[in-house]
Amino acid sequence: MVVIIAVLVFAANFWTDFLWFQSVDYTSVFLTELWTRVLLFAAAGLVMAVVVGASIYFAYRARPAMRPASLEQQGLDRYRQSIDPHRKLFYWITVVALAVLAGAAASGDWQAFLQFMNATSFGVADPEFDMDIGFFAFTLPFLGTLLGYVYAAVILAFIAAVVVHYLYGGVRLQNDTGQRATPSARVHLSVLLGIFVLLRAVSYWLDRYGLLFSDRGYTFGAAYTDVNAVKTALTILTVISVICAVLFFANIYFKNTMVPMASLGLLLLSAVIVGVAYPEIVQRFQVDPNEQRLESEYIQRNIDHTREAYDIADSEVQTYDATTELTPQELADEADTIPSVRLADPAVVSQTFQQMQQVRGFYQFPDVLEVDRYEDSDGNLTDSIVAVRELEGPPDDQDNWLNRHLIYTHGYGMVAAAGNAIDDEGRPVFTEYNIPPRGELSEVTGDYEPRIYYGNEGADYVIVGAEEEYDYPLDAEEESEDVPTPEDAVEDESRAPNESDAEGGGEDGSGEGGGEGADAEGQDGSQAYTSYDGQGGVPLDSFFDRILYAIKYQETSVLLNSAIDSNSRILYERTPEERIQKVAPFLTTDSRPYPAVVDGRVQWIVDAYTTSNNYPYANRLDFNQAVTDTFTDGSAQQVGALPGNEVNYIRNSVKATVDAYDGSVQLYQWDEEDPVLETWMGAFPEAITPRDEMSEELVDHLRYPDDLFKVQREIMREYHVTDPDAYYGGQDFWEVPTDPTNETDEAEPPYRQTINFPGSEEASFSLTSTFVPRNRENLSAFMAVSSDPRSDDYGQLQLLELPRSTVIFGPGQVQNAFDSDADVREVLLPLEQSNAEVTRGNLLTLPFGGGLLYVEPLYVQAGGGGAASFPLLQQVMVGFGEEVAIGGTLQEALNNLFEGGEGPLPEPESPGGTTEEDPSEADAGDQDQDTGDADQDLVDSLNEAVEAWEESQESSDEANERLREALEDLEEQMGE
Repeated sequence: MVVIIAVLVFAANFWTDFLWFQSVDYTSVFLTELWTRVLLFAAAGLVMAVVVGASIYFAYRARPAMRPASLEQQGLDRYRQSIDPHRKLFYWITVVALAVLAGAAASGDWQAFLQFMNATSFGVADPEFDMDIGFFAFTLPFLGTLLGYVYAAVILAFIAAVVVHYLYGGVRLQNDTGQRATPSARVHLSVLLGIFVLLRAVSYWLDRYGLLFSDRGYTFGAAYTDVNAVKTALTILTVISVICAVLFFANIYFKNTMVPMASLGLLLLSAVIVGVAYPEIVQRFQVDPNEQRLESEYIQRNIDHTREAYDIADSEVQTYDATTELTPQELADEADTIPSVRLADPAVVSQTFQQMQQVRGFYQFPDVLEVDRYEDSDGNLTDSIVAVRELEGPPDDQDNWLNRHLIYTHGYGMVAAAGNAIDDEGRPVFTEYNIPPRGELSEVTGDYEPRIYYGNEGADYVIVGAEEEYDYPLDAEEESEDVPTPEDAVEDESRAPNESDAEGGGEDGSGEGGGEGADAEGQDGSQAYTSYDGQGGVPLDSFFDRILYAIKYQETSVLLNSAIDSNSRILYERTPEERIQKVAPFLTTDSRPYPAVVDGRVQWIVDAYTTSNNYPYANRLDFNQAVTDTFTDGSAQQVGALPGNEVNYIRNSVKATVDAYDGSVQLYQWDEEDPVLETWMGAFPEAITPRDEMSEELVDHLRYPDDLFKVQREIMREYHVTDPDAYYGGQDFWEVPTDPTNETDEAEPPYRQTINFPGSEEASFSLTSTFVPRNRENLSAFMAVSSDPRSDDYGQLQLLELPRSTVIFGPGQVQNAFDSDADVREVLLPLEQSNAEVTRGNLLTLPFGGGLLYVEPLYVQAGGGGAASFPLLQQVMVGFGEEVAIGGTLQEALNNLFEGGEGPLPEPESPGGTTEEDPSEADAGDQDQDTGDADQDLVDSLNEAVEAWEESQESSDEANERLREALEDLEEQMGE
């Protein structure tokens, strides 16, 4: 019964997997993997069966006709009598079991086989053997795997032969004549040992190439001892192994034990003396006393290959003599960069999104939102905080199978807010909001399909087309009337740099969406219903398929629910990462997929990587550990093609999309020069779409991936040093600072922001990070990469390396300065002493005025407000050099920092040193003076009216007369 159940479950999973691949039009991937696994299973199983089966067969055929009488043989007679009647059954059980185990193990190496069969040249030779890197990346790993399986087959064949010879008297532990093995047994075992030793010779030869992955020396890769001792030793051991193998085969003629024993002793002795002792002597007595001098060449190899493997070799490094003081003129020159600073922290405003745009308790936003770019109504690209309103599940009191899997099936709508605009209450300014969606985003992109059937929340599967699905609450727009929009934003330039007169979609909800299923089919009371009209998922048009899915999910309702019919479809594997990993198991996905409105649909954009851990000399690192910071704990990271997540080569070779409505997957070739991707495209020619087939709107929303940047900055900590002697000393190594705004010890995450990088002509949407020296907190370097795919500099890593003679505060020191500054404490103390909760936003670092400016928004959340409260941006802290300040807005904070709060940022001065004055501005100044006099008259009239009113309360006729005159005077002033 257990076997039958296991077979049914396997069959259900297998066939539903095929149906899933068919539904996304990637059956070629499924079939290629399947037939490759079958081929490897059959080949490995056949080799194991032939080798072990032949060994058992020959051992049995070589059994002695007469066995000498002894106590040992008398004891074995009982086993022989039990086995002989069933020896064929035992034979086939043994052979088949070993074949199945070998085949199952081999089928798991299908990726190594496909890489071997479709290997592509890197066009770069290694410095030791002068062989193309492709040999080490694709060929050598498979040869090692193949050798391992042959090893296992020969060893098992030898063990099986010994057992059979012993059972049938060919090998004896006790013998009065001194002959413990028959001549036939000696020949048989000598041949197997000869094959084993010959395989060992091949292994020694391949190990020479494996030295390029040695960790013996100061750095990863072949070091001095490896090249000058171990390589020679392995060559010698190869020759000795071949000689020993010949001696084992010669025992076919000699048929005694002395020759194989002498060969085995020679092999073991040479392995110890040549393979172990000689390299150890060279290392200890020659290398260790002169390590820096002797290892210098090999350290340089490690540096060059590591920088190339992680694509940081072309990084632009400039010495940045950061200033710590600014003159008013220099400050004025930088004033135009102030509005572009992103104040909205995507990790903090998530709570605000949740409270202001959740609409219903079963909708959910991620803990950390994403940063993208969208045009406003004036056509200006602005950093935007974006998220989709996903469906977490049905309400708690309605959480049953029907509601979870048939009724509450999808989320609804994009939500976006300007990254650099905050309204006068400290809330983000929404550019896309409400249900149905409306706002600037809808006006710019046009109507789009807002329903989210594929995302990161919700049930593992839903069935659509069976029951009417909950679509959205009809009163959602009424409940969200107080949403801050660009029209409501304050006019302070530091908070609303791009004013707009857009109406935000109108009362009719013009952003409701178009495309399939855009219109709700019905409504009932306060909620609208719809029925899925897309092509996503697998049709449940046969009773057999429903049985399979009932088995797959162990749920009888899939089979018995009467509402499920031939028009129903089942949607599963619903997260973007799962879908991409399934259609492209050779890729590793980024941990931060993000939504974007592209061509009228909400698309999940996912960066995908080709990786390898077989790039010679390149330092290896743990991928999950490298990408862990305060935004992610690494636990959700998808494991790609590499076991253990260890990599030493990575490229962002693929940009992938997953349609949030129908789940369709597209893989676009992004890096057209990556040999690893070319190898996989040879194996799966139909899986990857050419880069030039991307739509222009999709390209607009591409960005430099988070995880690749984190891996590169992890490598850059040490490999910004390109001189081997300086690398050996290690004094110039850096560290990624811990996040000073977070209580954990995790690394500070990289931040997306638009910056004016020194030397660039215009601002660029970038991904940025900082470095500090080892064991110190001052700033060592600022790192940025252009994230704008339209820019010629996209993907160009840029480093501002600060001089060691100048102390520039690092993030931790700036945070400490904020916490200890008297003026800052004066503002924060009342908040901290109240029951309000103060949250520090992201500590942004950006080039500013020839130095580095720190900007940290401060959010305040009402204490005791429970789930209904959310953080509001109330203050902004800034730091430049060793000075810090705080203000209600970014501009106010900068005024306090540079001018002591005495006035606004100054206008640029003329070359002569005085502020240029436009004649029209002078006239305007005279008009302002006249207006000021008129205002004073109005104030005097108001004061007179108030005094008269107070006296009139005592019923004084004189006071009433004065009140009448004052009101007439006030009326006259108001008229003017």
